[in-house]
Amino acid sequence: MGKKTQGSGSAGDAVYGLGVIGAAVWYISTAATFWMGVLGFLKAIVWPAFLVYEAFKALLG
Repeated sequence: MGKKTQGSGSAGDAVYGLGVIGAAVWYISTAATFWMGVLGFLKAIVWPAFLVYEAFKALLG
């Protein structure tokens, strides 16, 4: 148990990684201060949570 087969999840990992890079570039480039850039980087790591939240808000509300 716990052993991954070769290639398992690699496409999803690549999409998530590109999403993190893109979100980090967006958030950091729009930051006005250093600390807003740090916050932007942290937001970039959890961007799927924001995406799902906004999707549910649009669908349900």
